Amino acid sequence: MSRPDLAAHWMPFTANRQYKQQPRLLVRAHGMHYWTDEGRQVLDGVAGLWCVNAGHGRSRITTAMAEQAAEMDYCPPFQMGHPKAFELATQLAALAPEPLRHVFFTNSGSESVDTALKMALAYHRARGEGQRTRLIGRERGYHGVNFGGLSVGGMVGNRKQFGAMVAGVDHLRHTHDLARNAFSVGQPAHGAELADDLERLVALHDASTIAAVIVEPMAGSTGVLVPPQGYLQRLREICDRHGILLIFDEVITGFGRTGQPFAAQTFGVTPDLMTLAKGLTNGAVPMGAVVASRAVHDAIMQAPPTNAIEFFHGYTYSAHPLACAAGLATLATYAEDGLLTRASAMGAAFAKAVHGLRDCPHVVDVRNVGLVAGIELAGREGAPGARAFDVFLDCFREGLLIRTTGDTIALSPPLIIEDAHIVQMADTVRRAIQRVA
Repeated sequence: MSRPDLAAHWMPFTANRQYKQQPRLLVRAHGMHYWTDEGRQVLDGVAGLWCVNAGHGRSRITTAMAEQAAEMDYCPPFQMGHPKAFELATQLAALAPEPLRHVFFTNSGSESVDTALKMALAYHRARGEGQRTRLIGRERGYHGVNFGGLSVGGMVGNRKQFGAMVAGVDHLRHTHDLARNAFSVGQPAHGAELADDLERLVALHDASTIAAVIVEPMAGSTGVLVPPQGYLQRLREICDRHGILLIFDEVITGFGRTGQPFAAQTFGVTPDLMTLAKGLTNGAVPMGAVVASRAVHDAIMQAPPTNAIEFFHGYTYSAHPLACAAGLATLATYAEDGLLTRASAMGAAFAKAVHGLRDCPHVVDVRNVGLVAGIELAGREGAPGARAFDVFLDCFREGLLIRTTGDTIALSPPLIIEDAHIVQMADTVRRAIQRVA
């Protein structure tokens, strides 16, 4: 097929000049695979972009979207509603751990994060503690690309071009420790004490000024950083002690990636607010959500008179009918195929395969939980990220799509993966690493 003119499209998070010299165009997808415009089959090792958890081309989802578009294409979300929005919220609340029982819809993970931060501020204000405005993120955290998410995020490359961030933000140290935890299978043994950084920030700023702490239970986009044993539990305890809300960013980890519906359940720690997106619609249409605890929701609801808007926030496309239809069909697909816990069943074989790469040249660490893994490579002197990007290109030529962040290879395949796919992924990555200098 003929290729389109590439000049007009300014691509996100892409080396545009490099890409347009050697474009990689995908034109079809089904199950575990993409196909290129040249007709090559490519195994999807990253579930699209951490989002196509049920595999590509699920007819239940596409049919639901088409039927909804024919029935009603749009419903205004302000002062109006449609049945599928309430049905989807009810099903999501039932999946989430207690006491997370109220759902606010957005259109992306970035919007979900900014919404959750606003909810935290509104909650404290409603309770007469409006001075709690400080937000705490974590180094190497990724919480989207809106200014709220950038501010609490800690990935330097995402922040450095944009000057001043939201005021009143501080950061915990990250938990990545190659010296003590390299090649851990599952949760590393060392690092729970890093949660005590929050006590240091409390002493510095005073707890009465801090609204919320936001972390990814497993940091994905920064290179798959699995939480040390006991770390999230200790963070929860410190937040409780000082009246600080705990927000889990589960945009990546939600919907079965770690072996349970949500990482909160995998790791046994429940936040006050949880952000979602990606797997919510299996990547078929943009949608995000924030799931709030009863306490947060009820405090905000009880603040103004009953005829007043309680929370001055929302989007034109919140709870869009097509997205809600896709979300309901996605949840039905997950349930029918047992996908929300399938990573637990496939996790042992996946862990064995990825940790089998530890003897490859340049590999300095392998990290995993559920059906997600990070293979960290030693960087080339003066060229950070170049070695991993060369592995990415080699894998794509050999029929495997991976993701890289810095010098870490990330694997997060669709949850429908079979043993043969795991073997293919590991073998392809091994050959690519061995070929790259």
